[in-house]
Amino acid sequence: MVRVTYVQPDGSAREVRLSAGTSLMQGALDNGVPGVVAECGGACVCATCHVYIDEAYLGLLDKPTPTEDEMLDAVAAERRDNSRLSCQIKASERLDGIVLGIPDEQI
Repeated sequence: MVRVTYVQPDGSAREVRLSAGTSLMQGALDNGVPGVVAECGGACVCATCHVYIDEAYLGLLDKPTPTEDEMLDAVAAERRDNSRLSCQIKASERLDGIVLGIPDEQI
């Protein structure tokens, strides 16, 4: 199981454990983590699963695809250098302990 911590805008955090291969978006939905809306269900067409990746884990991720990069231009909250769509990141052992910040708004 992969440990993933979702941090709310107010600083409160919730750690969940996900099976390898589960998207970080699906992990949030399955565990009732507020702030990940995921209107498109993970199809990378809505940008409502926007998260901020802790800097310590950015280098472990593949770069965003052109489609994800385009969708990140449409996020409701501020796009930052560590912005990603959680539907595009799969839990894996190398990401064990990853920390994601939830933006203050998704839509």
